[in-house]
Amino acid sequence: MAAPQGHDGWISAFLDAARAERGAATNTALAYGRDLLDFAAWAAQQGCHFATATREDIHAYLISCEAAGLGLSTRARRLSAIKQMFRFAFEEGWRSENPALRIKGPGARQSLPKTLSEDDVNAILTASAKYGLGVASRLRNLCLVELLYATGMRVSELVTLPAHALRGDPAMILVRGKGDKERLVPLSSPARAAAKAWLAQWDRSADAARAKGKPAPRFLFPSSAADGHITRQYFYTLIKSIAAQGGVDPAGVTPHTLRHAFATHLLAHGADLRVIQTLLGHAGLATTEIYTHVLDQTLKDLVLTHHPLATPKPK
Repeated sequence: MAAPQGHDGWISAFLDAARAERGAATNTALAYGRDLLDFAAWAAQQGCHFATATREDIHAYLISCEAAGLGLSTRARRLSAIKQMFRFAFEEGWRSENPALRIKGPGARQSLPKTLSEDDVNAILTASAKYGLGVASRLRNLCLVELLYATGMRVSELVTLPAHALRGDPAMILVRGKGDKERLVPLSSPARAAAKAWLAQWDRSADAARAKGKPAPRFLFPSSAADGHITRQYFYTLIKSIAAQGGVDPAGVTPHTLRHAFATHLLAHGADLRVIQTLLGHAGLATTEIYTHVLDQTLKDLVLTHHPLATPKPK
């Protein structure tokens, strides 16, 4: 295939290939697209193109990102997108060489994922059952939080669960993750109870919709949004409001910190690391091993704050 003419054509072709051949999730492809559009806009100002950009151009772009105050992780992510684009262009024969081949990134500073204590999670779960304008909202909110903590799902996996996912009070549910990979995750008794109560309400709402000549929702957590389900952004705001209601600092609460809490608490109670890897849907064990460091830091903090010799005694 001949190389496209404009920047947009290069980016579109790369993203199509990333989705089709590498199973890139929608959110991942969107992130690639944003980063490549930024590079394309910078390149256009310099009078160059994906077809003509050199190693020096890429270095200059990274320097401009640093000068603009972008963090290490953002710069590393942008370089990753650029490297993948030029590798794709080289493999397609659009370029005779790969100018990004040996460029080393700034190296994202690795930080331990933020998590929540078991007391914090219990407070959030209790608050979720009371948060909402009506019974339906409260049942839905409790089901959302119970499922997230019980399974460690990504928020995108949670909000896109189909309506039939929890039919029949299953002990396990099928989750479709990154790259359309499927995995089974078990449900706790509280999560099953919350799901059962929410499904009863869901059925009542669906019956009312049918009575008005409207189709039943496709998703377990429907909304009037374009996709037909509540959005990640909505749930992000919702979980912070629930946390505040429960007396937990909302600044440290996101859907992802509940996912981290799921993994950290399992590990603290003796779960095998490879089991946690499977439940989280991690491609490699190295990603999951970060939780051993979280646990180590938590234990260290406990010793430093609660051991009788941790604080000097008054003379």
